[in-house]
Amino acid sequence: MKRGAKIVISAVAALTVGVGGYAYSLYRPVVDTMESIYEPLASETTIGSAGPDVEGGSLTASLGVSGAREAAQELPADLSENKPFNLLVLGVDERENDIGRSDAIMLLAVNPQKHSVLMFNIPRDTRTEIVGKGKTDKINHAYAFGGVDMSVDTVENFLDVPVDYYVKVNMEGLERIIDILGGVTVDNPFQFDFEHIAYDKGPIELNGHEALMYSRMRYDDPKGDIGRNERQQLVLSALIDKGKSVSNITKLNSILGAVKDNVKTNLTKDDMLDIVTKYRTQIETVDKDEVQGSGKRIDGIYYYMVDDAEKERIHAELTRQLQSGE
Repeated sequence: MKRGAKIVISAVAALTVGVGGYAYSLYRPVVDTMESIYEPLASETTIGSAGPDVEGGSLTASLGVSGAREAAQELPADLSENKPFNLLVLGVDERENDIGRSDAIMLLAVNPQKHSVLMFNIPRDTRTEIVGKGKTDKINHAYAFGGVDMSVDTVENFLDVPVDYYVKVNMEGLERIIDILGGVTVDNPFQFDFEHIAYDKGPIELNGHEALMYSRMRYDDPKGDIGRNERQQLVLSALIDKGKSVSNITKLNSILGAVKDNVKTNLTKDDMLDIVTKYRTQIETVDKDEVQGSGKRIDGIYYYMVDDAEKERIHAELTRQLQSGE
């Protein structure tokens, strides 16, 4: 099992429900938080959460993707029935006076019947068609052009798979939560300096701002975007470990407040409770796969190039993961 992928599931559960089991000790504030962060996709509000011939909520968002309606029939994302589903996690860098871009893009294929999750990190510089914009650009620009809806449509088109649900997390919100918890400790794989902060190799303690900068650096990382994804996962892992020890009610209320301000999802309250009470106990293995490609400059701009064969491989892996049965 890959620890980096495992903690993403925990992170989603913690961020959307309020740090694990403590949710049940503060039921009303937690319910209020879950209801306040609910934000359906535009397609869900115009088409409805499910048509007469389509099961699975936000799969209606993918009607423009080839075979999506047929896929919806085979892969109903009814969480109350413990069905397989795809979840798109967007870590968004929204700074002051900037609409923001999706810094982290992770697609998770969750199948409780197989007791497993398959996770793909999609490099933010991946060159692809931006659905609804009529141009080819970096995949993370989809959020800047059209928010979550365009990001979902673009990821669906890129991999030719429907996205059932999304969770959007403002990365600066993690800074606030980390400070509430009194900082986090990560095991840094190599020494580097970034934004006037020195990060030594080995275990280091980080406050919220230091952790945010730590997760942003990429140009001095020998692995580039992939290395930054790994450091983001280190921060999330440390955040979840720290959150598990929260016993102060005041801190928990503050964390819930930060979640309200920095998280949006089209998972309903009941969906989130199903994930925590059913799916989390079913998942035994979480495997991480990387989107393979290579860097290339086009008109002086760096892109991560992914060929058709690789996209077909990823599509096949995701489809296989979501098939019913052991």
